[in-house]
This record gives sequence, structure tokens and C-alpha cells, in this order.
Amino acid sequence: MDWFESENFWTQFAPIMFDDARWAEAPTVAQYVKDIAKLRDGDSVLDAGCGLGRISVELAALELDVTGVDIIQSELDAARESAEAEGVPLKLINHDLRTFHAPNQFDCAVNLYTSFGYCASVEEDMQILKNIADSVKPGGTFIMECTSRETAVMYWTPGEEFERAGYKVVTHFEVVGAWEGLKSQWTLYPADTDLSKSPASKPVVDHCFVQRLYPASFLRDKLIEFGFSDTKVYGDFDKSPYNEHARTMVLIGIKK
Repeated sequence: MDWFESENFWTQFAPIMFDDARWAEAPTVAQYVKDIAKLRDGDSVLDAGCGLGRISVELAALELDVTGVDIIQSELDAARESAEAEGVPLKLINHDLRTFHAPNQFDCAVNLYTSFGYCASVEEDMQILKNIADSVKPGGTFIMECTSRETAVMYWTPGEEFERAGYKVVTHFEVVGAWEGLKSQWTLYPADTDLSKSPASKPVVDHCFVQRLYPASFLRDKLIEFGFSDTKVYGDFDKSPYNEHARTMVLIGIKK
């Protein structure tokens, strides 16, 4: 089983990886998605790798017909609770994106934040990308945000230490190969741990994983190969340039 299939991992790390800032930006990102894809009320959206429903719920609140797909049932349960609390309808499917296939069913598909590049092989990553692309109707839009090779280089840091969700969190990052991947180690300690005084303190949990880093141009060309005629790379959801000032990588494609 790959690490991202572990319920225990997400129970421990979801509150760490999705901090208050990530939740606060969700309504704005959802509005960008609706505007970019020129979606009308009732149009269908696939949130591929929806997780806790951070974006799915906000898209549903914009009167869109949203389907969230994720491999972790506990994440889907949390998304369902959020949707119920907000009073919005949300379809949720427990499925592996490597095998999920819904040809030409959605007006728009999204894969956002940091939900891509974790499979054991490039072929599996590309199968996910193709499956999502296939799920978009002709004339529909695919919006992808992820850590690209370029943004990983621009915002490289060896690690940091902070407190979140009741833990002291220590991160350490290493480059894999010729920037083919980024190895991330996340170590959680009790919140009152003082590592300067007790460097041998025992962590609550220590997890390491690798995210494969793709150049934006590679992903753009793959979408073109998978049937998108108008595919562009931007540095943010506002369609600012993908250059040395890019905040993130946003890929937008229109299906033939």
C-alpha cells in the first residue's frame, strides 16, 4: 500500500498540512475556478483528490454540481460533514484516481494544491492525469495546481519548525536526483518539546515521502496529448505570468 492510501497518515497529518490559511483561501479559489471555466449554476465539476472537501464544499456553495473523488474514506466523511454543515449538496466517491474513469461527464475538472506526483512511477502519475482529462466533456475545462519543478526550485527551503494542531512540527527537505523529486520528512513532537534543550526527544510520529517534480511545460504538453487544444500555464489563479514571480503553477486546458 502506498503511503497516501493510509487512513492513519491523513488522520495525523491533514490538520498539519491544511492550516488556517489554506482553509481561508478556499472560497476565493472556488470563485476563480468558476470564473476561469465560465461555469454556470448547475454545471458539473469533478474535484479529483478532494480530500476534506476544502474546495468541493465552496464550489457547491457557488451553485455547482460537484463530485469529489478521493481514496481515503475518512477524508470523504469529513467532506460530507462539512457539506451538511454548510447546507450544500455534494456527491462523494471513494475511488483510486489511478483507476477512476468517467469519460466526458464533467464540464470542469480540478486537481488542486498538492495532490499530484506521489505515485510509485511516472506511468501511474500520467494515468491519473489522463483519467481526469478523459472525464472532462468536449469544450470543458481542466484546472490543475501543483508544485512544479520550477516552483520547488524558486521556493526551496531546507526545512522549518513551527507549532500547529497541538504539535511541534519539524520539516526537512531534500532534492531527489536532478530535481526529479522532493523528499519531505515531517516529524511531530509534543507541543511543549524544546529541541534546543532536548535534541534526542522522541517524536510522536515521523513520516517521509517523495513528491515527483514535473516541469510545467511537460504537464502542459501531456494535456495537449490527452486532448486539450488550448492549454496554458500561469503563475496563479488570476492568470498572472508563469515566471520568476509565480506564486504557484496553474495549468488551464480546454478540451477539444
